[in-house]
Amino acid sequence: MTAEPLHALEDPAEILSVLPERWHAQFLGEYHTALEAAHEVWQFKQLREVLHRWHLRAAAFSHQDFDRAEQAALEGRREEFVSAKDVIPGWPRGL
Repeated sequence: MTAEPLHALEDPAEILSVLPERWHAQFLGEYHTALEAAHEVWQFKQLREVLHRWHLRAAAFSHQDFDRAEQAALEGRREEFVSAKDVIPGWPRGL
């Protein structure tokens, strides 16, 4: 059995290079927690999930319209955005 390679954008260094700086501390905190837990074989999946989730977040957070959409969401202006939980089956409860 061979290990399944990580997608290049699920590499933590690649995520950091795309992710706006204001999100770095949160990403690194979650990454280090998952990395530490991954020492237990049965928790390795958690590390992959954290990297995948942050890969998606980095793409969203770095988009030129993200700040405007975030403000619309915070102000409850639902006509200006579509929530991920409304369009992505199984989307996690929080962002």
